[in-house]
Amino acid sequence: MNFHNSNWQHGIIKAISYSPLVSMNEGGTSFSPRRDAVILIVDDAPDNLSVLRKLMVEQGYQTYVANSGERGLEIARRVHPHLILLDVIMPGMDGFETCRHLKAHPATEDIPVLFMSARNEQEDVVAGFELGAVDYIGKPLRMAEVCARVRTQLQIRFATETQQEQSERLRTIVNNMAEGLLIIEADGRIQFTNPACDQYLGYMSHELAGKSISDLLNPLVANEYLEYFARYAANPEAAHSHGTREVIIRHRTGKSVCMDLTLTPMFLRQPLFIGLLHDITHHKLSEDALQRAAMVDPLTKIANRRHFDSFLEKEWQRAMRTGAPLSLVVLDVDHFKLYNDTLGHAQGDVCLQQVAQAISAHALRVTDLAARYGGEEFVLLFAETDADAAFQMAESIRTHVESLHIPHPRSATSPHITVSIGVATLCPTPTDNIESLFVAADRAMYAAKEDGRNQVRATRPPTTAIEAARAALAKR
Repeated sequence: MNFHNSNWQHGIIKAISYSPLVSMNEGGTSFSPRRDAVILIVDDAPDNLSVLRKLMVEQGYQTYVANSGERGLEIARRVHPHLILLDVIMPGMDGFETCRHLKAHPATEDIPVLFMSARNEQEDVVAGFELGAVDYIGKPLRMAEVCARVRTQLQIRFATETQQEQSERLRTIVNNMAEGLLIIEADGRIQFTNPACDQYLGYMSHELAGKSISDLLNPLVANEYLEYFARYAANPEAAHSHGTREVIIRHRTGKSVCMDLTLTPMFLRQPLFIGLLHDITHHKLSEDALQRAAMVDPLTKIANRRHFDSFLEKEWQRAMRTGAPLSLVVLDVDHFKLYNDTLGHAQGDVCLQQVAQAISAHALRVTDLAARYGGEEFVLLFAETDADAAFQMAESIRTHVESLHIPHPRSATSPHITVSIGVATLCPTPTDNIESLFVAADRAMYAAKEDGRNQVRATRPPTTAIEAARAALAKR
């Protein structure tokens, strides 16, 4: 894509203004000469130089004169005029040769040349244009015509310069934007990307051009955009702006980058879509960190009650669909109040942290979760785990905690910290409820305490609401 010559830029940079070349009067439109316009006249005839110089000065132009091609080249390279009036027939270096030198030098190649000559044969005029001249005026000169042609060429020159300035401003803006910018065609092909976009996605300059948005986006998201492009291309008036949405874009390395993508349709000679990318990876990391913090117990750094309840609900629904068993483990640190009273709450916090890490070490699958449920009470969920396997896991947890050998001076059960554990297993059905599972596990834990603590007990959850109510009353 030729950035300087593309037309889409005018739709993006409407706010960039420039000094108009056209002034509006009551009588219509008139072109006002720019006071800084510079004219160079090259002619070996003194009379012609004098008349033309006076005419150009009267028009308000800064005017330089040269009486030879060599002198004209010298002045042109020094002052860079906006237009050169060049006589063709001159001794030594004639006008055609002078023009060749002008067009061959980087400093003067873009200066428009207007030939003046009494040689008006077709081959001479054609030769002048082939050398790069913008106009050819026959002699004898008609001064009104000269003024009109000079004014027209200056208008074209200044308009070209203004467009180039606009393009340069636009390129500077686009290249220095913090947001990534893409220009996308209706078939999803990427036409242009700016440096910020390339940097965000890990590509070299122009490397993304020609690729499809399907190379960057999830297939479902890419298809959604392609359908939108097709609708807009078919009926630009009816299609709405797609707006901003959060998307996951594939980095060149294969990793995922979280971005806000804003798409704005634009119809020039073809439907185009301007995409702005704003990197929200840092924001998402902060947001994810906050979400994780909301699900973690601040003391033990394992899941909190809120997270566990949400996790249990999902696994419960999944178990109802699959018919797989769901096992809940409830445990309590034995004589923990005495531990706090004897060693202090600070030491009690350290004890809970050690117990929590020991418990968490047994929740190894993505369908397992260990959590602090409150005080010295902990819970574990083992999905797709039958009663025998859950009992074995609970016993493993009990022995692990005991093996920590955390001293407990006033415990009537053991000289070290121990736990009492209750286990309940259920294959949920629509007639069951989560509360019944908790009641069963809790009842088993209290049975372990009543039997002397530091042990595991298992029980079957009540199968009816009446049994669940009776169990809850019995516990009271």
